[in-house]
Amino acid sequence: MSAVIGEKVPNLGVSEWIQGAPTNFDQEKDHVVLVDVFQVNCPGCFMHAIPEAINIYNKYKDDGVRVLGIATAFEDFDKNTLENLKMLAETGEVIGETKNALSMYGKLQEGNKLPYKIPFPLGMDNLTKTAGEINQEKIMQFIYPQIPEFDSQPEDYKNQIIQRVKDYMKSKEYSAETFEKFSLQGTPSTILVDRKGILRDVSFGQAGNIEAMIQKLLDEN
Repeated sequence: MSAVIGEKVPNLGVSEWIQGAPTNFDQEKDHVVLVDVFQVNCPGCFMHAIPEAINIYNKYKDDGVRVLGIATAFEDFDKNTLENLKMLAETGEVIGETKNALSMYGKLQEGNKLPYKIPFPLGMDNLTKTAGEINQEKIMQFIYPQIPEFDSQPEDYKNQIIQRVKDYMKSKEYSAETFEKFSLQGTPSTILVDRKGILRDVSFGQAGNIEAMIQKLLDEN
């Protein structure tokens, strides 16, 4: 079931909650729920989105707002792992591009550690190894819905598209349930659900208006 804004929200796909009590949208009735979707190897997530989510958690935790963090992976599958998420939660240590960027801006403590602790529940997106070989049939099944007139295109163009789809499928080593269910475009992303369990907003990048949206939802009956 894909998520649709304005409709009842489907549950997050979570393989493991590594911090905080296990939960999901169907257990958070009467709460406004903000989900911060990030990757462990995502500098922008740690420069902006996670500090903003912590600020919202601290400010609204007693007003009926729940903040959850979901680590996903749509690239760099060797770095965006459950193990690195556990290390982050337990020790505050960051890795890869996140470490490089935060270090460059002087935002890390000794030992490549964050100067703050993430206070809300953290879970890992449900990753599934993409099954099977990449064959011509799979490639064409991917292409036809997006380019219905594909067969009438010039040979050079068709070969380029086939190669690009093949490369894309190779890079997509895993399928990430929450990332795909909410049609996310990248990280950081936020998912906002109202007290009645209705999906109200999905945003990618530095939205900056999350707090205003939360206040609006809190004012609703």
